[in-house]
Order: sequence, then structure tokens, then C-alpha cells
Amino acid sequence: MTRTLPRIAVVILHYGDPRLTRRLHEQLLPEAQSTDTPVLVLDNAAPESYPDAWVRLAENRFWAGAFDYAVRAVRDMGRTHVWFCNNDVVFTSRPPHLGRALGRLAQLEAGLGRRVGLYSPAFEASPYHPQMVARPGGDWRLVRVLDGVAPLVSLDALEAVGGLDAADNPRGYGVDIWLAARLHDAGYALVVDDRLTLRHRHHTAARDVPGFLDAAARAEAAYLTARLGTAYRARIAAWQAETLPTEKGGA
Repeated sequence: MTRTLPRIAVVILHYGDPRLTRRLHEQLLPEAQSTDTPVLVLDNAAPESYPDAWVRLAENRFWAGAFDYAVRAVRDMGRTHVWFCNNDVVFTSRPPHLGRALGRLAQLEAGLGRRVGLYSPAFEASPYHPQMVARPGGDWRLVRVLDGVAPLVSLDALEAVGGLDAADNPRGYGVDIWLAARLHDAGYALVVDDRLTLRHRHHTAARDVPGFLDAAARAEAAYLTARLGTAYRARIAAWQAETLPTEKGGA
């Protein structure tokens, strides 16, 4: 397999408390220059703007629309991957974070003999994705489905499976699940890294918008039913419980 060294851009989605965005932004900025990895804040027309934003959108495009914007912009920069991070995460593993991810991608693709479509840190805890909770002493693992809190996405892989497919679900809940399913079915590896961990405060900004979570849940149900069938919850639960062989490496 011909491999191109990954050229990553980190995009932090800002909406809600600027202090959360600042915390993550400043955590990653020291590595940006040494790794040639820009760390950019995309202000999603937040009620309280972020003063050091790379771009402030004219309207709230929600998660899926903002992700699509980031993908197009990062590709235009000549980057091969976008690391799209919610602003309410913080890395809890020791640095380097960007350097570790860059090294892991090269190592994993060489060992697996195939492309990594999605890569993610492990969570200290998660009420939604048990297959992504950090394992003490763990290395990395292949999974069947990934959460969209901090996915590092191959832009070529994303293009190969037709993009995000979120026109009917701009709020974005469930779009990450469907993307992971398509990438897996297309033969790309989905990796959770136990050595790179983060803490996530779920729905930090969404809870402050009256009715948002209910509307997003209804849209998610319609979206996933249309793509995975009426038993989509059971199907996703089975994917989360699935143990995949680690092939040539991993734990």
C-alpha cells in the first residue's frame, strides 16, 4: 500500500462557553508549530464569540454543517486529515497529543496494511459508547463504530464513501454512527487509542438551548431508521459489543 504521511489540521468547534474552548485550544497550541499541525477554532455563530477564532460562521450550522465546512476548508489547505473536536473535551493523557496521533496513524497503517478511516482517543468514561472507554494498560483496538466527539478523519476515506450524508439531519446526531458504518463496510479501519485519552462533558452547550436535545433526538431517530432500519438501536448495540481481531498488532 502506498502511504502518504498524514498532514493533519485540528478544528475545535466553538459553541457555548468560551472558557471551554480556550482550555482545549491552549492545551493543543504548544504542539502546533513543532508538528506542522494547525489548531483552529471554528466559531459556529456562537452567542458568545471566541476572540481568537479562525473563522466565525454567519449562522449556526450545527455539528454536521460545521464539520462539512471544516472538511472542505482543511482539504483546500492541502491537508489529508481533519481532527474535529468538540470544545467540551480535554485531553487527560500526557502530551504530546498531536505528535502521538501522527505517529500512531503511520504505525497503524503500516501494521494493518490498510487505511485508517477514523481514529479517536479513548474516553475516561462514556454513557453512550462503552467500546471507547479507556482500558488501563491498553494499547489500541479496532472497533465497529465510533463516536463523533473527537474523530480524526481521513479526507480521502470520507470522500470515497460519499461524504457525511447529513443533508436531512443538520443537527448531526447519528451522522457519526452512519459515517463509521460506511467506512467500516468500505474496508477502512476504525481505531480507538487507549494511550490517548480525554474527558468529555456531554451536551454541554446543547442543554442550554431549549428544546434542542428533543429535536435532535427525533431527527436522529428518523435519520438512522431510514439508513439502518427500525431496529437501529439493537444493531448499534451489537456493533458496540463486537470484538474485532487486532490483526497484526494492538491489544
